[in-house]
Formats: sequence, structure tokens, C-alpha cells
Amino acid sequence: MKDFKALQKKIGTDFKDEQLLITAFVHRSYLNENSDFKEHNERLEFLGDAVLELVSTDYLYQNYPNPEGELTSWRSALVKTETISDAAKSLGFEDYLFMSRGESKSKGRARQLILANSFEAVIGAIYLDQGYDAAKEFISKNLLKILPEILEKKLYVDPKSQLQELAQRKESITPKYEVLEESGPDHARIFKIGVFLEKRKIGEGEGMSKQLAQQNAAENALKSYK
Repeated sequence: MKDFKALQKKIGTDFKDEQLLITAFVHRSYLNENSDFKEHNERLEFLGDAVLELVSTDYLYQNYPNPEGELTSWRSALVKTETISDAAKSLGFEDYLFMSRGESKSKGRARQLILANSFEAVIGAIYLDQGYDAAKEFISKNLLKILPEILEKKLYVDPKSQLQELAQRKESITPKYEVLEESGPDHARIFKIGVFLEKRKIGEGEGMSKQLAQQNAAENALKSYK
């Protein structure tokens, strides 16, 4: 049994309509196996995504005098799937997800995406139930707080660019990317891509597009290739 009262305490929000919060955790796949649930979280996610973008943009504008290009890069790093997924994990959101039996076995990028979507859906639920200021407080407490780390570690720099610069400096080699595997149905393909220095594989990553898989492969390669 999922204890949504405990979750409300954890996130510091006392919902007037608890069903909004519950819906934020309902993955589309769950409806296929559970007729008692009528709505999944994609509409809430759509709303929460917009609120998240506004709050993060406003925060960056109000606190940093940097040019638009830099602020855009910082915002992208702050609201990307991996960052939001980590925030959802730290709040224990995995324990509250409603998914089909098949989807509950998902790992890697697919699970990251589900968690990130639930985080945005929770933002949408808070916005509808409590208003903009409450949604802003939730985002500030759980996401904006990591901005200093993003800036200090330059996590906003494109990982493919970082890896190329590093490989060319160390070995005068340009990384190459190759598709290792494709899986999933046509409407939701998952690509696994390897990044190579000549014939040596230094990392791999998954994504719902080849570009995203390449970014993740480069990011994973950077962890070991120093």
C-alpha cells in the first residue's frame, strides 16, 4: 500500500485533493491492467514542465546577470531528464509509481524518464492544488539547490564537446559513435550507442533518440576517461 500521507509530509505539501498527487504517479501503462484508474499523469506532466521552465528561468534571470546563451545552457542542465530523475529518486518517488508489470521491470534510461515525468507531474499537481508559490517552493527546495554544483563542475557543458576536446588533447583522436543495439516498439525505440577512440570502446549510453544516446554515452565515457 502506497502511503501518500507520508509522501505529502516528505514534500511539505498538504493536498486539498490528494487524487491529484496520486495521478501524478500513474504511468500510462498502468491503465491497461487496472480499469479502476481512469487517468494517467501525462497532462499533469505537461503542465508541470511549463511551470518548471518558468520558475527556473525566472530564478536564473533574477539571480545571474549572464547573457542569454549561458543562462539557456544552465537551465538545460538543471531541467534535463537525468537531473530531474535524481531529484525524484532522492524523494523516494520510485516507491509511489503505478506501472504495468512489464514497465515496472524497466531500468536505465527508460526508468529515468518515468521518474523525471513523475517529478514534473507532481509539480503540476502542486500548482493545481496549491498555486504557483507552492510549486515554486517545491522546485526551489528540490532542484534549484543543485545549481551551484552544476556551475562549479561545469555540468552545463555538452558532454560530447567535453569528450571530444579531452580526447583530442590527450590522444589527438576524435571520438566516433556507433549504434550497438536497438530495442522496443517502433513508437518508443531505445538506442544503445557506444563511443569509440579508434577501436577502443570507452563508454556507452541509451536514449530514445540516437542523439540522446550519444550524449549519454559521452557522459558515461567522461566518468572513466580522464
